[in-house]
Amino acid sequence: MSYSRSNPSPRYTELQKLYRAMHEQGDNLLGVPAERTFDGRSLPPQVARIKRLIVLTGARIILDYGCGKGGQYGPRKVVDETGGAWPGVIDYWDADEVVCYDPAYAPYSTLPEGRFDGVISTDVLEHCPEEDLPWIVGEIFGFATRFVFANVACYPARKRLPNGENAHCTIKPAEWWRAVFEEAGAGRPELKWEVWLDSRQDGQRVEEKVGNT
Repeated sequence: MSYSRSNPSPRYTELQKLYRAMHEQGDNLLGVPAERTFDGRSLPPQVARIKRLIVLTGARIILDYGCGKGGQYGPRKVVDETGGAWPGVIDYWDADEVVCYDPAYAPYSTLPEGRFDGVISTDVLEHCPEEDLPWIVGEIFGFATRFVFANVACYPARKRLPNGENAHCTIKPAEWWRAVFEEAGAGRPELKWEVWLDSRQDGQRVEEKVGNT
């Protein structure tokens, strides 16, 4: 069966409820309080890569698709490899605006309208059901006018959902994810897109970049 934004899978709906509960109650299994659960800490390792795409495309308005609580856009100092410092991510990117969207966190759960220069999605897609990924990835590309950036973990998470399941509900090898994004990218050849696939091999971290940048 083919699912869509207007007709998501039952699993998608179930997961949204579980993630809302974690936002409100925290990760009880790991003892992480609500304010530190999905608080945006997955973004900092990616900010320099995103900055490069912003500079490359001249993007000014960014959509963070799956932003969590959005704490990554608070006053957190950013220092680059040259020693330059900025008071926060938006200043570092020299962006006019970052719009936050996360369906499981009420302050940002309304689907945004319009389109955006760049769309980013960090540590999000592996949390989505496999059967819904075609429309989710398609939606991400559909929101963008200049670039798309994502990173995906190809291994189990430390976090567990309230029902005991692993928080990474779609664990696939890098080549599987590559095919998903190449199909979406083929439909939008005018976009720059870059995806970092994070795997574990023999206990070592292995990152692979796919895209057209």
